[in-house]
Amino acid sequence: MVVARVFGKSSSEALQRENARLAALQQLDLLDTPRDEGFERIVRLIKQIFSIDIGIVSLIDGHRQWYKACSGLSADEVSLEDTFCRCVVDCDEPVIVQDATKDTRFSKHSAVTGEDHIRFYAGVPLRTKAGHMIGTVCAIDRRPRSFGTRDLSILEELAGAAMDRIELMQSAATDSLTEAMTRRAFKQEADQLISLALRHQHDLSCIVFDIDHFKRVNDTHGHAAGDEVLKAVASICKTTLRAGDLFGRIGGEEFAVVLPHVDREGAVAVAEKLRTAIASQPIRGDHGVLHVTASLGSSALSIVSKEIETLLAQADAAMYQAKHAGRNRCVSWSSIHADHAIGARRRVLKAGSILFNDRRSTIDCTVKSIGSESAGISVSNTAGIPSEFILAIKGEGFETNCRVIAQDRQHLEVAFR
Repeated sequence: MVVARVFGKSSSEALQRENARLAALQQLDLLDTPRDEGFERIVRLIKQIFSIDIGIVSLIDGHRQWYKACSGLSADEVSLEDTFCRCVVDCDEPVIVQDATKDTRFSKHSAVTGEDHIRFYAGVPLRTKAGHMIGTVCAIDRRPRSFGTRDLSILEELAGAAMDRIELMQSAATDSLTEAMTRRAFKQEADQLISLALRHQHDLSCIVFDIDHFKRVNDTHGHAAGDEVLKAVASICKTTLRAGDLFGRIGGEEFAVVLPHVDREGAVAVAEKLRTAIASQPIRGDHGVLHVTASLGSSALSIVSKEIETLLAQADAAMYQAKHAGRNRCVSWSSIHADHAIGARRRVLKAGSILFNDRRSTIDCTVKSIGSESAGISVSNTAGIPSEFILAIKGEGFETNCRVIAQDRQHLEVAFR
């Protein structure tokens, strides 16, 4: 019997290592978190120390390389299939490419033949203390160059500094830019409030929202203007909300609110109050005057939705509907008539595949939350994905038919059929 091998490891060994790697990344809960100056400083140091064009600190999930910090490229992420770092993931050790045009693995790669004009690449694993590789730290240049043992040692030290920063962030409770709660702290506090609500049988609701067309603000006016918008929106929300409400920044431009003692109808009213406050407040700065809006989704504690992951999934799905319907509006999960579609969820991070067209078409994805009835999925782009497909989780023998109940450009909420 022939056993497939990846860089000397059997396919089963590679799958076990990949599952352990994703589990370690899930535990950190860092994907899609806001920009951080500590990591920005590391990528600037990479460029200065090695006199190169591009420095990257990245995290790698089931289908993509996401840049926690990147200097020298405009993208925020790239499909794992399209990145040099795929080789670092496969072999679990540093990869050095002195001239990509002369390397058979990369000579025909679009980043080499296209406008990015990549020639040199050095990537080292970003590794937890337990030894799991959760991402990479990279030095990249548009000219061929050598990279000696001393250079590699320096890059590995910088990767160690990045991991130290990650570990430090695990204890942070407040987002340094907006002074909202960090995602980790928000979820921990939310769990406690939900436990109290269930014990004493009182209402609790959740709101998720993000700033409409925020990427356009960054692209047009720069990241400094984007930061001012985030701070202003956070300030508006904290002024509008009650002292006992939880307010957290859970993504780049995505925020969440937990409302104790507020029922479903009350959450809709609070969401509308937030929407109106954000839309009516001009944001002034060196960039001039900007007007922004937000799309909001809400959900409420129930017999089915009694974990923060489930409440966030339902509010997310409602928010996606608000965005799909034209943005600058509020949608309640109960109003989209799909209460049966999102039951109890647990947060996971698993490599998956979307299969359609009689299984002839396959798209890699990352399963980010899952229950007995539904899942939340992340993809590079939802364009072209049909409304019904098969979801498979690699290595677990899991396959099920799904239908899409909500989506945006990179996220799908699906119900199992």
